[in-house]
Amino acid sequence: MNFLRRRLSDSSFVANLPNGYMMDLQRPDNSTSSPASPAMERKHPQPPQPSQSSSTGTSIFSSISSAMKQTTQAAAGLIDHSTSPTPPVAPKPKILLVIDDAHTEWAKYFQGKKVNGEFDIRVEQAEFSELNLAAYVTGGCMVDMQVMRNGTKVVRSFKPDFVLIRQHAYSMALGEDFRSLIIGLQYGGIHTVNSLYSIYNFCSKPWVFSQLIKIFNSLGPEKFPLVEQTFFPSHKQMVTTPNFPVVVKLGHAHAGMGKVKVENQHDFRDMASIVAMARTYATAEPFIDSKYDIRIQKIGNNYKAYMRTSISGNWKANTGSAMLEQIAMTERYRLWADACAEMFGGLDICAVKAVHSKDGKDYIIEVMDSSMPLIGEHVEEDRQLIADLVVSKMTQLVTTAGSTPSPLRPWPPQVQPQSVKTQPGPQLAQLSQPRPPPQGGPRQPQASQPPRTNAPPQQRLSPQGQQPQSPMSTSPQQQRSPGSPQQVRSATGSSPVQASKAGVFPPQQPRPPAQGRAPSQPSPTETSKQQANPHPHLNKSQSLTNTFSISESSQRGNPNEDEAKAETIRNLRKSFASLFSD
Repeated sequence: MNFLRRRLSDSSFVANLPNGYMMDLQRPDNSTSSPASPAMERKHPQPPQPSQSSSTGTSIFSSISSAMKQTTQAAAGLIDHSTSPTPPVAPKPKILLVIDDAHTEWAKYFQGKKVNGEFDIRVEQAEFSELNLAAYVTGGCMVDMQVMRNGTKVVRSFKPDFVLIRQHAYSMALGEDFRSLIIGLQYGGIHTVNSLYSIYNFCSKPWVFSQLIKIFNSLGPEKFPLVEQTFFPSHKQMVTTPNFPVVVKLGHAHAGMGKVKVENQHDFRDMASIVAMARTYATAEPFIDSKYDIRIQKIGNNYKAYMRTSISGNWKANTGSAMLEQIAMTERYRLWADACAEMFGGLDICAVKAVHSKDGKDYIIEVMDSSMPLIGEHVEEDRQLIADLVVSKMTQLVTTAGSTPSPLRPWPPQVQPQSVKTQPGPQLAQLSQPRPPPQGGPRQPQASQPPRTNAPPQQRLSPQGQQPQSPMSTSPQQQRSPGSPQQVRSATGSSPVQASKAGVFPPQQPRPPAQGRAPSQPSPTETSKQQANPHPHLNKSQSLTNTFSISESSQRGNPNEDEAKAETIRNLRKSFASLFSD
C-alpha cells in the first residue's frame, strides 16, 4: 500500500489510471487492510479497456479448449464403442437349384457345406415339370417353382446361382420336352452340372452316338470297341438290314423304352410302319447275345465299374430281375470313361454302358450324362460325391467371378487413342468443301509463289493437296477474299467493280492460290507495278489475290506490325488503282 501511495505522487502514473482505481486507492487503510475480504472482492477495480479485449480472447480460447476436450472425449467414446465386439453380418447364401424327383432329398447332402468357406448354400429342389422361368440380358434368370410338399402347394420365386440337373430334359416316350427351360437357363447365364451345352446336346441319342463314332475313329476298335449301328432319318429308308436279328430303337427314349428286337425281314418291315406312325428317326444295331452288361461311371475324379447280369432271362438287362455287383476298375474301362467325358466341352458326371458278349467281346452301346441313375451299394457315397463336386464348382465360380474383369467394363483409355485418331485440320478440309486453310495452318512461302503462278491454272493445287480442277469448276468459296464479305469473281461473267465496293480490310487468313482463271494479258500499269515478278498469265483478280498473299506473307514475316499494315494498305491501293485504270 505504501508503494502505491508513492506511485500516486507521480503525476504521469496517476494520469494513466482510470477513475475507479483512484477512488479505491484513496480509501482508509482499515477498509483495505484485508485484501481477501469479500468487500475487497466486490470493490475490485474494473480492468482497463485493453484488458477487456484480452479477457474476451481468453474466454473464447477457453471455450474452444473445452469444446475440443468434449469432442476428444466423444471421439474416444466412439472408438471404444467401435472396438467393442459386434455380431458379424452373415453373407447372403448362395441358391442351388436341384432338378430331380422328390425321392431324393438333396438338402441334407449340402447341410453344413459352404461356398468358398463363407457362403451358406440354400437348396431348392423341384422337377422340370414344376418349374417356369424368365431370363433377361442383364437381370439373370428368375425361376418360379410350384411344388407339393406334404400335401401343401409351395410357390417360390428366386434367382439361382447354380443348378444341378439330375433329370432328362427330353423324352419322347413320356412326352416331356423341357428343352426350353435349358435354353432359358443358358440365356440367363446360369452355371450347371453338367454344362447346359452338353445337356442340350444329350437330348438326341443319335447325336450323342455320332460323338462316340469320332472317339472310335480316333482310338480304334481295339481300345474303343463301338457297336455297329445304322441311322434312318425316317421310315422311308428302312428297307432292309444286312443281318438279323437286330435291335431297333425309336427316337429318343430312356430306361429300355422304344427298343424292339427284330428277328427277320417281315418284322423289320412292320417296324418301319411303326416308325412312320411315330414320325421320328430310328436306329438299328445287331443283337448281341450278352453274358452281362458293364457300366463305368465317373463323378468328378471318382470311378466305379459295375456288372449287371439278368436273372429273369430278358434280353434287356435293365428290365426284370438282375444281379448287380461292383467289379475292378481297369485301365481299359478308365480310358472309356475319360474319352467320353471329353465330349461337348467336358462332362463332370457321365457313365458308359457296354455289353459283354458270350464270345468274350465288349461292345460300347451308349453314354449317359448327369441324369444317369445311381446304382449299387454306394448310392449314398455317390450322392455325397456329387454334392462335393457341386460345391467345388460353385467355389470356383465365386473365385473366378471376383478375379476376372467384367465383360461390360468400358474400353481402356490407353486403347481409345490408338483406334480413334483425331483428324488434323487439313485432312478434315479435304472431306468437306474446299476452303482456305485456317489461320496458323500451312502457308506457302513468298519465294514459292512465282513458279506456282506461272503454271497453267487447271494444273494448280491448293495448299490442302486437292485434285486439279477445271476452269469452270472453281467454287465461289475458293475465290473469297480473306477479309471481305464480297466475292472477287472471275472474268467470265462478273464485274471487277464489285470487289472495290467491299472496302479495304486487313487480311485475316491466308488465301489459297486462284484456280480456274482464264488467262489474260496484263495491262501496262500492272507490268510497271510488278517488274520484279511478272505475271503474264494472270488477270486483275488474280493479281489482287496474289497481292493479298504477298501482303499476308510479308505481314507475318515482318516483326514490325505497323510497317506490315502500312505496306498492306499501299499494296491494296495500288491494286485497286490498276483495276480502275481500265
